[in-house]
Amino acid sequence: MVGSLDSYRIFAEVARCKSFSKAAKELYISQPAVSLAIMNLEKELGSRLFIRSPRGVTLTYEGQLLYEYIESAINLVNMGETKLTELHNLEFGELRIGVGDTISKYFLLPHLVQFHKMFPNINLRVINRTTPDLCTLVKSGEIDFAICNLPVDDPALKIKECLIIHDIFVCGDEFRDICSSPLSFERIAGLPLVLLERKSNSRRYVEEYILSKGVALKAEIELGSHDLLLEFARFNFGIACVIEEFSQDYLQKGLIWKVELEEAIPGRAIGFCTLKSVPLSPASARFVEIVESGLRDL
Repeated sequence: MVGSLDSYRIFAEVARCKSFSKAAKELYISQPAVSLAIMNLEKELGSRLFIRSPRGVTLTYEGQLLYEYIESAINLVNMGETKLTELHNLEFGELRIGVGDTISKYFLLPHLVQFHKMFPNINLRVINRTTPDLCTLVKSGEIDFAICNLPVDDPALKIKECLIIHDIFVCGDEFRDICSSPLSFERIAGLPLVLLERKSNSRRYVEEYILSKGVALKAEIELGSHDLLLEFARFNFGIACVIEEFSQDYLQKGLIWKVELEEAIPGRAIGFCTLKSVPLSPASARFVEIVESGLRDL
């Protein structure tokens, strides 16, 4: 491109206004600056673009030919700038979230409802996977961020904790007598256990912590969702390991009972996982702000 974009903007405005002085006012620059820009553009292109007269300016044949193309180009640039502004103002766009089923239901959904009410024109895409799968999707760019069970140890990812959760064991009515007093990890390991599938971060965290105390857990039943753990405990298939904060409805209704332990399992966190090398999109950054604001208000 021979001329600069600024030069072509000035040229298009002069052609529209048919006046150097009026174009200068519209562009908020001085008339000499407009005259200099047009003179330099004509020199660079090797063509006279305007016929000057005391009543203003008119396009030459070459100027008219150039203007037909420049006007379309400037309109496209302006449209692009407008769309970018709309994107940053969240008038349109896409929010791509990766999240596990349990976190989606018990943590994400209320915040997502609030975001959707505030920005209804943002398309929502929610992908449910396990934590390792979600981290892979973040790194591949298929999702903007993931809300995962922590800890996550990956040097490519930025981790930001947002909520502390606690792993507990629960049982149904038939196991209440056995669990009437605090149990050791050894005693827990001797009961029929209902656990999440092995690849889940939640199960790995609990197993590794209890193993550090010299006790290995073995699942009698493995399930793919937190809700199923609650139901299987409720119907006395065994002692289930669940997240206390996401089991309150069952506990408060007396459908299941918390098993007291001689030593509580330390709390862990769920949090945002984002790619270190890539900034969040405007929609993603705003959603994170909404979540953090909601948690501060609790």
